[in-house]
Amino acid sequence: MSKHGLIPPHGGKLVNLVVDDARGTTLRQAAPNLPTIKLGEREQCDLELLAVGAMSPLTGFMGAADFNRVCDEIKLDNDLPWPVPITCTAAAAVAEKIEIGQQVSLTDDQDRLLAVLTVKEKYPHDKKMEAEKVFLTTDEAHPGVAVTMAQGDVCLGGPVEVVAPRYDPQFPEVRLTPAQTRAAFAEKGWETVVAFQTRNPIHRAHEYLTKCALELTDGLLIHPLVGQTQKGDIPADVRMKCYSVLIEKYYSPDHTFLSVLPAAMRYAGPREAILHAMLRKNYGCTHFIVGRDHAGVGKYYGTYDAQRIFDELDPAAVGITPLKFEHTFWCKKSGAMASAKTTNSAKEDRVFLSGTAVREMLSKGERPPAEFTRPEIADILIESMRAKQ
Repeated sequence: MSKHGLIPPHGGKLVNLVVDDARGTTLRQAAPNLPTIKLGEREQCDLELLAVGAMSPLTGFMGAADFNRVCDEIKLDNDLPWPVPITCTAAAAVAEKIEIGQQVSLTDDQDRLLAVLTVKEKYPHDKKMEAEKVFLTTDEAHPGVAVTMAQGDVCLGGPVEVVAPRYDPQFPEVRLTPAQTRAAFAEKGWETVVAFQTRNPIHRAHEYLTKCALELTDGLLIHPLVGQTQKGDIPADVRMKCYSVLIEKYYSPDHTFLSVLPAAMRYAGPREAILHAMLRKNYGCTHFIVGRDHAGVGKYYGTYDAQRIFDELDPAAVGITPLKFEHTFWCKKSGAMASAKTTNSAKEDRVFLSGTAVREMLSKGERPPAEFTRPEIADILIESMRAKQ
């Protein structure tokens, strides 16, 4: 712990890559004369996380040594654990015209300047290796693999100076930086904070495990991912309405905090579970909930692979404690949420429903059962589905 009681950031120092107004003006004036790379949505999300220090200790996009060691060993070249490559890519024809040491403008999809990258390295983007090591598959039906394969064939490594982490960001009132969440936790006197990663509305099983985790810590950070997701996921604005209502109705306001994570989902299963944990460490969390099939998609990963991968890493180097939860369900016999550890009920007395199953029910106009979701949340989801029809 630091002198203020909060967990140190990954690598020991919280990075801030956002330049001051004077430097920003200089970069904006120079940008029209620089080569330009238009970032894809995943890279835009990564840049925002780099900018605000959520990806500390990284100060820019990875060079070849970091890329290779991350893929092969889940480590940066300085031996610090890191699970996925953070890259800026370009088409070969574009990269060929960029010199080492040259500055490059990085823009969003509307050609607005986000940052300036000083190119220290150019190296081939080994997409096949990245897919095999990070996603454990080269199947382009996997959404994370599909994004990777569509990226440029050359990686540009080097530090970035960020002019604007994101234009017109969603949920600005709760889009807090790691420095801001850390300040909020310190003000509340929290020294232990558990983070809950989610890209779905919180159903009864999630509510149960977050409250179990909260019994072990001073506070709970509900930290939904609001960056790039895949088609079929419930929209972020609908999810945010669900989180706000659920927290107001069913959580202690003195021990619960809501903020958003502007990250892209990679659907990388075990590797992404580590990434999600390390990001939350930088936001000031000491514990991280890892449930069933964390960050998974389809049947690419085993049910508890995302928990087992933490056992392969040095706990002291990772520096955040994973809280591993079994698959939970509504137990008719005990009239409460339970897991195989906590009940001896028969299978027919266990109500299992996934987020996917609920989306299917909603699409058919069916109301999820009370054992799965709170009625207020069901109302919001039904209203959302009807509005789309």
